[in-house]
Amino acid sequence: MLQNILILIASICISIFVNQVETQFREEACETLRSEIHITKEEFDEKGRLTRTCSGDIAVNKCEGACNSEVRPNVFSPSGFSKECYCCRESFLKERAIILNHCYDPDGLRLTAEKVSELEVKLREPVNCQCSRCGNSPI
Repeated sequence: MLQNILILIASICISIFVNQVETQFREEACETLRSEIHITKEEFDEKGRLTRTCSGDIAVNKCEGACNSEVRPNVFSPSGFSKECYCCRESFLKERAIILNHCYDPDGLRLTAEKVSELEVKLREPVNCQCSRCGNSPI
């Protein structure tokens, strides 16, 4: 019994030490980068017929990078280890209106009339990216 308690205490001390060392040396390369994407949006009338298709190339933010995950001894886990996985993801999203300025009718002819030559759409993009525990949605 005493031997089991000493093993438990030693495992907890090792776990705390390993966790502190990993935290001190964790290099994370999670950042918010600009990227260009092509967006196409189709618009339909009340009967479901295509009225126009608009598209454009838009610069947006994206999260990219690597985050360190941790594996450490854990006497309470059936495997003897616990793993904490970290992923590069957005800390919050910001809604932004964009203008798609290449609009075409169903026959593929370019629309030039003022009210139909552009289409405003809203998208949500990351403002700030950071390492977060995998599976936990920060937003």
